[in-house]
This record gives sequence, C-alpha cells and structure tokens, in this order.
Amino acid sequence: MDFFGVLQLIGGLCLFLFGMETMGGGLTRASGSKLEQILENLTSSVPKGVLLGCVVTAVIQSSSATTVMLVGFVNSGIMQLRQAIPVIMGANIGTTVTAWLLSMTGIEGDNFFIQMLNPMSFSPILAVIAIVFILFSKNERRKNLGYVFIGFAVLMYGMDMMSSSVEPLKDVPEFVNILTMFSNPVLGVAAGTLFTAAIQSSSASVGILQALCMTGSISYATVIPIIMGQNIGTCSTAILSAIGANKGAKRVAAVHLSFNIIGTVLFLALFYALNAVIGFGFMEKIAGAEDVALIHSLFNICSTLVLMPFCRQLEKLAIVLVKDAPEQKAQDETLTVLDERFMETPSVAVAQCRTAAHKMASLSRDCINAAMNLVDTFDEDKFAYVDKLESKIDRYEDAIGSYIVRLSSLDVTTADSKELSMILHSIGDLERISDHARNIAESAQELHRKKISFSPEARAELAVFIKAVREIVDMAVASFVEEDEKKAAMVEPLEEVIDALRSEITNRHVRRLQSGRCTIELGFILQDVGTDLERVADHCSNLAVCTIETKNDQFDMHHYISDVKEYDKDHFAERVAAYERKYVLPAPVA
Repeated sequence: MDFFGVLQLIGGLCLFLFGMETMGGGLTRASGSKLEQILENLTSSVPKGVLLGCVVTAVIQSSSATTVMLVGFVNSGIMQLRQAIPVIMGANIGTTVTAWLLSMTGIEGDNFFIQMLNPMSFSPILAVIAIVFILFSKNERRKNLGYVFIGFAVLMYGMDMMSSSVEPLKDVPEFVNILTMFSNPVLGVAAGTLFTAAIQSSSASVGILQALCMTGSISYATVIPIIMGQNIGTCSTAILSAIGANKGAKRVAAVHLSFNIIGTVLFLALFYALNAVIGFGFMEKIAGAEDVALIHSLFNICSTLVLMPFCRQLEKLAIVLVKDAPEQKAQDETLTVLDERFMETPSVAVAQCRTAAHKMASLSRDCINAAMNLVDTFDEDKFAYVDKLESKIDRYEDAIGSYIVRLSSLDVTTADSKELSMILHSIGDLERISDHARNIAESAQELHRKKISFSPEARAELAVFIKAVREIVDMAVASFVEEDEKKAAMVEPLEEVIDALRSEITNRHVRRLQSGRCTIELGFILQDVGTDLERVADHCSNLAVCTIETKNDQFDMHHYISDVKEYDKDHFAERVAAYERKYVLPAPVA
C-alpha cells in the first residue's frame, strides 16, 4: 500500500465513523423520549428486557449508548441493577444489525433487482432523498429521516473506500503474516479488545474487520478471536461512564464487562476444545463480510441464551466486584436524575428534565400546603419543614436551569426545544410559589411569636381564601405533571375568583379597622398573607397557560388569557360562576 492508499484508508475510516454517528444521531432524534419511556417501563421479565435492549440498540445503532443510558438510569435510581442486566444482553444482540447491513455490500449479480439490493447501488438514491429532506423540508421528522439516510450513505461510501484502499494488501506477504498472528486466540482477542476500546464502538470495529475481509486474506481462524475481543472492547465506554457514579451504576458496567468476558471464555473454550477433537475444516478458509456478521450474531445470541438464566448470579458477581463501601452523603435526587451521561442522548436528557420539573412541582405544592396549614395552627417543626423545602426547590431551579442551558446547545429536535422552553418558563413560577410559601410561614411565625391572632371573622374569610388557593395549586400542578389541557383550562377562571376574594377580604378588613374591631398590626400581617396567596394563584395561572401553550410556538401569557376569555367566553363565565358559588365568604358581622 502506497502513501495515497494510506490516505484513502484514513479518509474511508473517517467517513465510516462520521456516517455511523450521523445515522445513529438521526435515529435517536427520531425516536425522541420514547427511548427513556421504553427503558423505564421494564418489568421483571428477563425475556422482555432482552427484547427491549435489542430493539433500542438496533434503533440507535450503538450498544455503548444503550449501556451508558443504563448507567445513568441506575445512578439516578430510576432503574434497578436486576432490570438493567437483561437489557445489556439484548443490547449485544441489537448491535449486530449494523454488521448485517454492511455485509450486503457483497451482493452481486446481473439481475437489476439483485444489484439494487447492494447498498452501494441504492445509497446514492438515499443521499438524494436525504438532501431534499434536510434542505427543503420543514418537517422535523423528515429532517431526522434525512440525517439517517445521509448517514447511511456516507457510512457505505466510507466502507467502500476502506475496502478499495486495503485490497492491494492481499498481495503483500507481510500483511498476511501479521493477520496470521491474530489466529492465536489470545492475540486475536487482545487485538479486538484494544482496537474496539480505542474507537469506542464495536459496530465500527466490526465494520472495519469486514472491510479487511474483502481483501480475501483473512481466515476464520483470525476472524473468530478478533470478534470475541471486539465484544469485550465495547465495554470500555460503559466503564468510563461509570467513573464518578454510585456503586449501582458501577455494577452496571461490571455486569456488561463480566457478561462479555464470560461469554467469550465459554465460547472460545468450547469452540477450540471441539476443534481439537473434531478439527473444523473451515478454519483456514477465507471469511467474507457476511461471515463476520453471522459469527458476530451467533456469538451474541448464544451468549445471551446461555447466560439468561443466570441474571441473579451476574448481579451477585457485580456486587462482589464492586463492593459496598461507605459512600458520601447522597445528593438531592434532582442532581442524579439530571445525570451528565444523558447528554449523550439529548432526547433522554429532555425526558429527565421533565421528570425533575415534575418532582419540583410536587415539592412546591407540598411547600405551599404546609405553609397555609401554619396560618391556623403554628408548629416550629412544620415551619422548619417549609424552610427546608423552599431551599430544596431553589436547588432544583438552579440544577434544572443549568442543565437546560447546556442541553439547549446540543442537537435537540424542535419538539424537544419547545418542551425545554416550557420547563424553563415553569420552574420560575414553581420557585416563586415556594418563596411565597416561606413568606406565609414567616407571617404565621410572627403571629405565634407575638401571641396575637386574627379575629373570628378574618379567620373564617381566610379559610375560604386558603381553600380556593389549595384547589388552584393542586389543579395547576396536576395539569403540568399530567400535561392535561382540560385541567389547565380550569385554572384561569378560579384565578379570577381568587382575585375577587382578595379584593373583598381587603375591603372587609378596612371596615373592621375603621370600626375598631381590628388592629393595624394584624391588618399588615393579613395584607401580607393575602398578597402572597394571590401571587401564588397568579403563578398557578402562568403554569397552566404554559402547559397549554407548549403545543404552540408562543409563550404570550396575556395573549392567551385575553383569547380564552373572548373565544370561549360563555364557558369561561360559567366556570367563574361555579367557582363563585363554591367559594362564598361568610356574611360580614354588622
């Protein structure tokens, strides 16, 4: 091979790796957050876990990416180790799809239809369709499909360049001698492991091996141990990802590595034992690209079938390898849910942002409810609980906001980008609700400290006010978490009623103040509590509007509120009237 042949080989390898990355990225974006939903909804069924791992990996074209996601899920507590084990097994099978696609380049024949089955024949057509989709289509799904097509076309051209560049090597004795060295099982496994660990992709490593096979110089004796090593080398990505994670996540990487090592040892021991006794005649025969794909698939399928009944034992082995040790104090669950590993798969990271925001919403609801309870019955422990929740919610806002900023700089779909905008808008309102909760708790603490209390009339009015605020908080949070537009549409009418309650309570307080039935000091505290409750309702309105508007490309709160009052004014008025009947202040004392 001359200098230009080396350049062609390097260029082909670069195109191959770029095409694989582009195709996998397009497939991942097209699948959206379904990947996260599929992996999260696993049951204890081992066969189902294997099947799902196989499907997910076949979709995103990377067993390493699937395993890294599993490390993240276990690290954040979303998934247990025993759930991840069968998914890892399935991922090893799913990654063999790429090898079969690449093996189709060897299809030959005079028939037009047979020739069109060769990827190098239909890749130009896919490339044309891809360019049209990417440049001229505004549909996000078509654009993602375009990236899948162009990635596949580039991958195939890279494969063809590599095959062409190494073809002259079949006549070079030194090259043949080097390959013969790898027929030694130990050297072959080591070579496959090191090379795959270096490029961080077993699919790419297998593709390069298939390109070398097209020289007609590589025998089965060389191919088999190299493929075994490639399966071990792909574990390097998960091992690197587990660095800095908790012991559960490290055990996922340990399972991945031990599964592939055990499978390799069993396969090689049985295979070479039979070869020594029987003597396989095909060992010195030349292996083709389709033979590499077949061996790759058979090995992974057989390993999975043999080890599937031993999932419990693999779990125990991982526990032995990664021992229980005193860990540092756990972070807030939001900081583990928003794992940096998910950035490798943006659609999954977006789903994790949603999960964290939903948790934040629940915490904000608990915080304001606990604070409103203190107005009637003050308790120092419950005050401390409100204070703790408010601080925690602040950390949630900081963590989610920072995560979204970093995530937005990645290649996210339009739908995911809209959802991130909605979450970013919403967490500000959720954090402000907790701030008002703390203010209300401090007002209750002031009443307790000064040993003063509202008049029976004021307490009765405030009870109605608080009851209405409880409902609007519950409704707004439920609509946000469940993404329920119908519930969200019920928030604004109640917010109007709450505004009216606030105004009427203020007027009544002024009249009591004028008649000497209330003190100025109590009046200030009542005003503070009323203001905070009204502001909570305002933020609930914003939250509901954001839930509705997330399906549009605008976040104009005032525009939506004016529209809903005009467009659906009959129903809007009916809902307002219903809430007015539900939340009636007691008759004022003469």
